[in-house]
Amino acid sequence: MTRPGRPAGPAADTESAVLTAALELLLTEGAAALTPQRLHAVTGVARTTIYRHWPMPRDFLAALIAVAPHESPEPSGDLAADLHAETDLLCDRLRDKPVAAFLRALVTASSADPSCAELRHRYVEDLLEPFRVALGELGVSDAEEAASALVSPLLVDALLLDRPVDRARAHRAVDAVLIRLGARMS
Repeated sequence: MTRPGRPAGPAADTESAVLTAALELLLTEGAAALTPQRLHAVTGVARTTIYRHWPMPRDFLAALIAVAPHESPEPSGDLAADLHAETDLLCDRLRDKPVAAFLRALVTASSADPSCAELRHRYVEDLLEPFRVALGELGVSDAEEAASALVSPLLVDALLLDRPVDRARAHRAVDAVLIRLGARMS
């Protein structure tokens, strides 16, 4: 027998409306704008609903990370091709999607709320994971170091230097890592 009462989570359309508005506010006004009052004003969703499911800005950030998975292409078995494909996808995400702006907001939120640092780490780990997987599937022993060598320059350019993503430079980084890996594996 089921018991009447509130559902465990918000309705799908409510969640979609609130998280879409939260992302827009995050990108335009920063993490400080992610308050139940502000989201109520923007969406019309009851403040009690928002407070119940997302009481703190950190909760909005966590929910946004959860609904933004990255799908990688199936590995081809050709490490160079797989790393170049992942690099292209990350370049596209940094250029066309709000990845860089979202990361900036996570950095800012982490300085105001140390509990957001774990979310920033999780989001960056998600960006590194496809590279680790591609490298790990072919038995590269230092997949973590190689993945960091590929992703770090892109993040520095996008986040700290406000440079546009340079796909050719990213591909040169892939080639340099492959040369280093080839020298170590020989």
